[in-house]
Amino acid sequence: MENAEVLIVGAGHGGAAVAVALRQQGFDGSIVMVGRESEPPYERPPLSKEYLAREKEFERLYIRPPQFWADKGIALRLSTAVTAVDPQAKVATLSDGSTMGYSHLVWAAGGDARRLSCSGADLNGVHAVRTRADADRMMAEIDAGAKRAVIIGGGYIGLEAAAVLRKLGIDVVLIEMLDRVLARVAGEDLSRFYEKEHRDHGVDLRLGTGVECIEGDGHKVTGVKLADGSVVPADMVIVGIGIVPSIGPLIVAGAAGANGVDVDEFCRTTLEDVYAIGDCAAHANDFAEGAVIRLESVQNANDMAKIVAKAIMGEKEPYKATPWFWSNQYDLKLQTVGLSIGHDETVLRGDPATRSFSVVYLKEGRVIALDCVNKVKDYVQGKKLVESRAIIDRDMLADDSVALKEMATA
Repeated sequence: MENAEVLIVGAGHGGAAVAVALRQQGFDGSIVMVGRESEPPYERPPLSKEYLAREKEFERLYIRPPQFWADKGIALRLSTAVTAVDPQAKVATLSDGSTMGYSHLVWAAGGDARRLSCSGADLNGVHAVRTRADADRMMAEIDAGAKRAVIIGGGYIGLEAAAVLRKLGIDVVLIEMLDRVLARVAGEDLSRFYEKEHRDHGVDLRLGTGVECIEGDGHKVTGVKLADGSVVPADMVIVGIGIVPSIGPLIVAGAAGANGVDVDEFCRTTLEDVYAIGDCAAHANDFAEGAVIRLESVQNANDMAKIVAKAIMGEKEPYKATPWFWSNQYDLKLQTVGLSIGHDETVLRGDPATRSFSVVYLKEGRVIALDCVNKVKDYVQGKKLVESRAIIDRDMLADDSVALKEMATA
């Protein structure tokens, strides 16, 4: 049986960041990273943006050059999954039937794209945007002549894919069952702005609309049947309705968790010497007033990775990182800092008609988050307001001639 002092499950942002941080901190023990895909660690956000748009070659997505991992003595076991964990024996079973002992196990497996539960979901031409293979399949269909796309889900993945497909000349119908896009993550001002942008770019938005099933010819998708009985013709369908955390083996092994595996402030699960980070880690977050949440972001994965690396090296530091996110759609750069969960008021800073503005989220008068569209200075300067839970006069917040850094100083 092979052994690793640190076994990392998942070769995405989080897993790669743990391995890199350990070596940077002087860890000289054996590190093995297990990844389900055949590629060494690469950036996933560009899959629905620059990569799908053919603006960035895949080789530019590598987190480190492929040779880096061997040079640093980090073994990659690719096209492989961990199927079981024995926490008492400290042994993991791999999908090829082999076993691997470990001293520390870091679970950075992320999640799988949530699938539609209706009939037709398995037809060819129905896609998620989670891996390089997903994006490559869509690109191949476009190259083969696909001209009509239906996107199910009005979150960031769906909107980013819509923006890229419109750039490529594809007709796009976007279906969202709620009454506005981004309803789960943003206020109405931002939702309505992006709805207008996408409609102005030719996207047919269908809000408050459910999907009954995916129709096909027995092999390939031909359309999407909506709850009202109408059918939207489609050459391809993209499903962007969230992810399901990949935590099965840990839960079977006895780890606590439901929507994600539970971790403490040091990213430790309830299993001895087993950590979890990134999309699959459910943690109490200070920016959500201590609520247990999962954060699906590169920032969260990278910052949790640093906490785990320090813990393995014997230095305990609690996870307190400020959440931030971004989304690129058309020529718009959205940058978010903080979490707007539970906000009770918003302040609009600037005019959306200028395509450069910010939405400030308040809870009980305190700044808890900002969404900044083409407004980099607000994003950078607003971080201090979020971190300090600043109470700022609303009229001052709304005056975008006053820099946020002046308010932070005040």
